[in-house]
Amino acid sequence: MSARSLGHLLRERAGEDGERVLFRFGGRSTSVAEVEDRTNRLANVLAARGVRRGDRVAVMLPNGVGFPVAWLAIAKLGAVIVPVNPGYRSADLAHVIGDSGAVLALTGTAQAVRALREVKIGQVGLLDPADAGPAVESADGAFDAGAELAEAEAVHELPDLTRGDLLNLQYTSGTTGFPKGCMLTHGYWLHLAELAGEMALVTADDVDLTAQPFYYMDPQWNTVLALLAGIPLVILERFSASTFWRSVREHGVTFSYVLGTMPLMLLKQPPDPAVERDHRMRLMLCSGIAPDLHTTFEERWGVPWREAYGSTEAGVVLAVAADDTACVGTGAMGREVPGKQAKVVGEDGATLPDGEVGEIVVRGEPMMLGYWGREEALFTDGWYRMGDLGYRDPEGYFHLAGRLKEMIRRGGENIAAAEVEAVLAEHPAVRAAAVIPVPDDVLGEEAKALVQLVAPVEPAELTAFVAARLAAFKVPRFVEFVDAFPMTPSERIAKHLLPISRETAFDRETGKR
Repeated sequence: MSARSLGHLLRERAGEDGERVLFRFGGRSTSVAEVEDRTNRLANVLAARGVRRGDRVAVMLPNGVGFPVAWLAIAKLGAVIVPVNPGYRSADLAHVIGDSGAVLALTGTAQAVRALREVKIGQVGLLDPADAGPAVESADGAFDAGAELAEAEAVHELPDLTRGDLLNLQYTSGTTGFPKGCMLTHGYWLHLAELAGEMALVTADDVDLTAQPFYYMDPQWNTVLALLAGIPLVILERFSASTFWRSVREHGVTFSYVLGTMPLMLLKQPPDPAVERDHRMRLMLCSGIAPDLHTTFEERWGVPWREAYGSTEAGVVLAVAADDTACVGTGAMGREVPGKQAKVVGEDGATLPDGEVGEIVVRGEPMMLGYWGREEALFTDGWYRMGDLGYRDPEGYFHLAGRLKEMIRRGGENIAAAEVEAVLAEHPAVRAAAVIPVPDDVLGEEAKALVQLVAPVEPAELTAFVAARLAAFKVPRFVEFVDAFPMTPSERIAKHLLPISRETAFDRETGKR
């Protein structure tokens, strides 16, 4: 299918098979035809409120049918969505709204309306987040977009859009500095979904599932994939390790994509073979599969796990084929997907030979247009720097060696935080771990490990565990236990929010806190 825009894709699907289920959420199913109707009506509501082609509209909704309906309605106008984390408050919300220049916001609660009003956005509309209907509560200074949707004209004429038209300002997680808006087009999402469908070998019999928050990019490309393939997308309210496999079984899910700490959280759950093995799941896609745990994942849940690698800026870059069993346990992130090229370069930009670690750079489609409102030089001769260290093996598979900006410089040695974190995660008492640099007068930086536990353990036992598996200079000097980690929208630990102080940490050299 060669749709020109997301609005055209939805309209084509509604005309071909409108009664097919598109979304399942909260015990309710929503058909393609219903989504076509609601997005037409909401597009007309927004137009009546003054939203024009190219205007930015903030959407601050939790998971449900409301977010994708708002996204597709904005797409039908030729306007631009600004997905916003519902947890944002004054400072981070002010940055995203101010930087994007959003003229209107859609949200679901009176509390969110108050927060948006504080940053002085022009108009705020309320929608039922679960089902995109009339608002479940009212708020001063906000209009009931859901009620207006119910009364609006059900016919909407699509503008003459192309794949090159801007659709999203997708703000990055902001692990360093303020978040920046990645400019993503209709074509970006259509192409990304096409590639995901090829990677997962999707057929009309499949059922997709997404558990990530909709303001992050994964549920969005899953929505487009479901439209392209004509399959249902199961939307979970949030990721829950304790109920994930029950949801998979209940909805007959056949494939999904998880990332960040999700796989380890699943693994730490008490085994329940009656639930974990009695399902239709045929493939799990994941970013950052721990090589030593890859076989464990597959044996426990009876599902092949395959790696995919990319970013908001670059889309999907690398993937392991669904039928590639030789990759299990190798740490391979895959080969280039169709339309993408990747290579590993040194500090001088020269291509490095296979096996040598350097920075991963990529080019091809889909790719963001750039960062909104910034004139940064993002490409060198068409190549985008991923900010990751890795190497290419002789078979053409790429392997991750660490985050370029997450290298700890201890004296004359470089420590890859990801490598130490992976070892700590193997300890049975550890739920999750993050390793960060702390300043040191002698060595420049020392490594500090922040650890979330599932069972009691002494910090000295953890450092001994690492020392038995890694070189001595890689063993964290400081260990601090935390109840929970601050997380980015992409379900990664927000390292920029972690404490670098050593006062409350265990010091391996002194054996004291």
